[in-house]
Amino acid sequence: MSKQDNLVVNAIRVLSAEAVQQANSGHPGMPMGSAAMAYALWGKQMKFDPKAPKWDNRDRFVLSSGHGSMLLYSLLHLFGFGLTIEDLKQFRQFGSLTPGHPEYGHTPGVETTTGPLGQGITNAVGMALAETYLAAHFNREGFNVVDHNTFAIMGDGCLMEGISHEAASLAGTLKLNKLIALYDDNEISIEGSTDIAFREDVPARFRAYGWNVIDVPNGNCWRKVNDAIELAKDSDKPNLIVCHTIIGYGSPKAGTASAHGEPLGADNIVATKKALGWPCEEPFGVPAEVYETTAAATAIGAEKRAEWEKLFAEYEKAYPELAAEYKSWHSDKLPVDLMNDEDFWKFEGPSATRASSGEVLNRLAKRIPNLIGGSADLAPSNKSNMKGRGDFSAEDRTGSNLHFGVREHAMAAICNGMYLHGGLRPYCATFFVFSDYMKNAMRLAALMKLPIAYILTHDSIGVGEDGPTHQPVEHLAGLRAMPGMIVFRPADSKETAAGWLCAMEGHRPVSLVLTRQNLPLYEKSGKDALKGGYILADSEKAVPDVILMASGSEVEQCMGAKTILKEKGIDARVVSMPSFELFDEQSAEYKESVLPNAVRARVAVEAASTFGWHKYVGLDGTVIGLDEYGVSGPYKILYKHYGFTAENVAEKAAALVK
Repeated sequence: MSKQDNLVVNAIRVLSAEAVQQANSGHPGMPMGSAAMAYALWGKQMKFDPKAPKWDNRDRFVLSSGHGSMLLYSLLHLFGFGLTIEDLKQFRQFGSLTPGHPEYGHTPGVETTTGPLGQGITNAVGMALAETYLAAHFNREGFNVVDHNTFAIMGDGCLMEGISHEAASLAGTLKLNKLIALYDDNEISIEGSTDIAFREDVPARFRAYGWNVIDVPNGNCWRKVNDAIELAKDSDKPNLIVCHTIIGYGSPKAGTASAHGEPLGADNIVATKKALGWPCEEPFGVPAEVYETTAAATAIGAEKRAEWEKLFAEYEKAYPELAAEYKSWHSDKLPVDLMNDEDFWKFEGPSATRASSGEVLNRLAKRIPNLIGGSADLAPSNKSNMKGRGDFSAEDRTGSNLHFGVREHAMAAICNGMYLHGGLRPYCATFFVFSDYMKNAMRLAALMKLPIAYILTHDSIGVGEDGPTHQPVEHLAGLRAMPGMIVFRPADSKETAAGWLCAMEGHRPVSLVLTRQNLPLYEKSGKDALKGGYILADSEKAVPDVILMASGSEVEQCMGAKTILKEKGIDARVVSMPSFELFDEQSAEYKESVLPNAVRARVAVEAASTFGWHKYVGLDGTVIGLDEYGVSGPYKILYKHYGFTAENVAEKAAALVK
């Protein structure tokens, strides 16, 4: 089989180079240098069935070096995932199944969207964590229904990114031994040799993290890589296989920076085929033996899937309740009707919305058993701990509370990986100001439509004494500008419950933006918050003199201003606006009923950047916000200093009423 195996490796190299050449755009060097590594995985080691690409117990594969997407597309084509040669010819073209970087949900067989370096390996950590947790929960003696590996290929760029350091450190701490990462160590970056910017001892670093490290001096030999993977499977630690490769292997540009991110050139394609002994002169030609070899590999995967299905059928007989729970966890449906669950919506008295969120989270923990998550070392402040659910660790795989440490970026990307794995509903938490550290992973969650819940507390100058480094200002506007992200800033406990319901029942990430300070509980708040904006306190007249709108804590100032204005003979409507995104999705009729076009006197109030509110107040309205950084001091003094008082809101509103 050696000749046929090598033919598949070279097929990956040639198809990758030709697709980049056809597109006149892309990265040929990485796929050509990593082809042997990839074949060792897909052709010899990985457990998968292209006829059932979502099979629960498949091995996961993450191409962390997403710019080398033609490596993955070549594999998906050769191993029967439905990508055709025509699809490869359409690489990087508008509307194709082969976009510039792999996109989850767009191309069959792609496990996660990658491209921003370091995200993929961190997603892989999340997938491995999910496998470990689910195995501990569901497996019984003789019934390992959850038993698979997570493989990733990453490059020098991934290891330069800070997120990979965070993820590798946590993976080592948790001893996620079902994670096997192959490092494409080609010593080349876009600007030249990696020596110009990257000189550390990577194996020593990973050993210090608690990883098992295996060195493969010739990463261009699939047999050597295969042997290393066999060793890694017996490890009790996460695994790093260092594969010393040659970027652009087989081409005249091999080993140079020019092989990285541009087409090789037509003449060099011809020379590459000659150097590799490729038998097909025509572009995109592939010998029949290649498909015969890959078909034999996928047939083994199909057999393993059939064996697993037989095992699961026996598991259902032996453990019917566990099997039913397994199926429930792996479905998109919640096991409870939160909308009509009266106890879910019951609250009493004033509360900080972070505290309300903690109460709601623990109600959810009793209703949704596959809820899992944690904080970046701020759980007592974020109120993000689930009582009685235990802590996940290297020693205890059954706990549902995760301790991410001060690793916000990795935390968010690990949650993406856990959800992508299937079977779990992840959430994570930190101070709102530190969401900046998480932004790229949050953006990818939005791009992939992953329903991750972000608990983001200490949401404004209400933080007070910690000062401007910890007081969010521009963060609400920034997240609201992110397509696909639901930003939800509740005004009280019942609105907080609505935000959590949105996170649990939707198919998009939700940022729950929560206060440190106590807020009142409003009589008419609640489920209407799911519309994004609603009338919390209406005017006595059919058409109000002025509309006061706010999100979160500043609804309180609007309610106070309404009382003051009434004494002046001005009839105000108060609109709570916890979510721009949800409100904008309502019908034109509903939006008109809340914000009638005839009422031009409008005041928006939010202790944050004014950016974004003007579309609701219009040119005739005004926004009371904060377009500068805050200062350190007691929050009540800060609110008065910056004009977030009922008196100031009433004054601004009265000035608008003609």
